[in-house]
Amino acid sequence: MRAVRNTDQGIVVAEADEPEAPGVRLTVAATGICGTDVNFATGGVQGYTYGHEFAGTAPDGRCYAVEPTVYCGECDQCRAGHVQRCAAPEHGTLGIFRDGGMCDAVTVAENMLVPLPDGLDVRDACLVEPASVAWHGVRSAALTPGERVAVVGGGSIGLLAAAATRQRGSDVDIEVRHKHQRIAAERLEVGSAEGVYDVVIDAAGSETGLARCAELTRPGGRVVLLGVYQHTIPIPGVVSLVKELTYVHSIAYSRHDGIRDTEQAAALLAGDPTIAQTVITHRFPLDEAAEAFRVAGDRASGAIKVVLHP
Repeated sequence: MRAVRNTDQGIVVAEADEPEAPGVRLTVAATGICGTDVNFATGGVQGYTYGHEFAGTAPDGRCYAVEPTVYCGECDQCRAGHVQRCAAPEHGTLGIFRDGGMCDAVTVAENMLVPLPDGLDVRDACLVEPASVAWHGVRSAALTPGERVAVVGGGSIGLLAAAATRQRGSDVDIEVRHKHQRIAAERLEVGSAEGVYDVVIDAAGSETGLARCAELTRPGGRVVLLGVYQHTIPIPGVVSLVKELTYVHSIAYSRHDGIRDTEQAAALLAGDPTIAQTVITHRFPLDEAAEAFRVAGDRASGAIKVVLHP
């Protein structure tokens, strides 16, 4: 079968063995290219099939998104629902340093399957994973009625965080860099950031973006960190101290009261098809993976979420 891997020559579609691991076999319908994928490819990370945002169809015809977290289910963090904090050595994520879903078919553990609700097409369901990241971040903000929320960063996570905030009943604005991101925000009925906010969500993952988050947050407010920082987080010192800001860290997705963030993210997307129609801007066949990665890495190309279809 075909699988997208990184090589010394860049991203290629290589021949790979058919999946034989125990679990449920999915014929992959769609895989999203994440910013992490682009960064890893640019940085020369090799040795596995890319893709942690994917969805597919089981042999019985049922369609699923995949929650790609590998966890033990037995440590104290897993038992509390925080599978993203699993303490076991095998903890990790499909598509990140181990084979993922950017291929024709994959076998996954049954506990990774997220049934698709009515209204969510399997070709759009690769958005469930990033939408779950956004949903978990918004939930981690512990919003109270009447609080104003802003998002800094107009990529897929930022727009999905804004959509999740609206669905949870809070007013939300967003600050973006590119014209196509503003058009997307307006389509999702999200305004431009202005004034100060009780909660600001960092979806930019940059020093300038985080500084802007601190600037937009009211004294005593909260900044939720959804941006990924590989090394030191550049928290602006003086403004954070003077305002006594609280920084809330958020990673991946978990469970609460027996409900998975991934299930709620799937419901969010099913309930408003405009979200997927807006966030997914480019679709490529799997054989054109190299070009898809190029477009996904070009912030001025008009791309928000680039999706591969086998």
